[in-house]
Amino acid sequence: MLYLTALFLLTLILQVYVLRLLRINFNKADTKLKQLTRKHANLFKKNAALKSENAVLGKSTEEIIQIYEVTKNICKSLDEEQVFNSFREDVSRFIKLDDCKFLSAGEDTSRYDKENVLPINIDDSLVGYLAAINLRADEREEFFILGGQFKLGIERAILYKKVQELAITDGLTQLLSRRYFLEKFAEEIERSQKFGLSFAFLMIDLDNFKSFNDRYGHLVGDALLREVANGIKENIRQIDFICRYGGEEIALVLAETNQEHARLAAERIRRSIESKNINIYDEVLKITISIGMSNFPDGKADAKSLIEKADKALYKAKQSGRNKVCF
Repeated sequence: MLYLTALFLLTLILQVYVLRLLRINFNKADTKLKQLTRKHANLFKKNAALKSENAVLGKSTEEIIQIYEVTKNICKSLDEEQVFNSFREDVSRFIKLDDCKFLSAGEDTSRYDKENVLPINIDDSLVGYLAAINLRADEREEFFILGGQFKLGIERAILYKKVQELAITDGLTQLLSRRYFLEKFAEEIERSQKFGLSFAFLMIDLDNFKSFNDRYGHLVGDALLREVANGIKENIRQIDFICRYGGEEIALVLAETNQEHARLAAERIRRSIESKNINIYDEVLKITISIGMSNFPDGKADAKSLIEKADKALYKAKQSGRNKVCF
């Protein structure tokens, strides 16, 4: 009996001990599970954050690629029209819209009131508008980002155009520069030889110009030269070309013109300047011009000989009383 009682107590003690061990292990397992659950939750949050960051980075990368492609293509040309055509083609690849138009600064934009219109300002001057037709609202920001690249392309083309104009234009008279004129002169000789055409070369000089500078000063002299240049331009055609040859000398090519017609045109120019009242500051001035002419074809067909002959004719006009046209 005592043996059975002792065995029962021992069994009971073992059961209690086992249960205590199981409880301890369960608590440890529960704690570990909670730790793993929290860690999993944190990892899930981090994963979601990484996915969000990846989406943002993916979108940014896509925008950078788009900007790169647009910039690369519009930089291939320095012509404003070609810059826009390239931009328009690229935008249609990246953004869903019906059309894209570039409107000039003076164009009526009222019919585009319901569209997305981006003003293009360069150096505080409006040069035009970029209009997106039926652009989706969620792509509006992207269009304006790409539009900024278009603005850079147009600005580059306009700057290049200005540099080119400065390179070929005399700053005072806005006539062609001598260097560029001589290039065109050589081309005109070649063209006229090829097609059997005639033209006249005129060397024009302002009579007694030094006396105007001495009496009124160089500012008035410069303004006088500019007004005479404008007066000559008013009496020539678009196919003719004119330059400030040096000092107060002006060179002019009357394209596709024979000797008789050239003489009549030169006389018309001379009379126009002679009859002109030139208002400069507080002065009303009158001036005359002398003109020496040479004709193509006539003997040697090169620029040097034509210029030399016109120079000799100009000297003759000066020596024989000025305000004349001489061959």
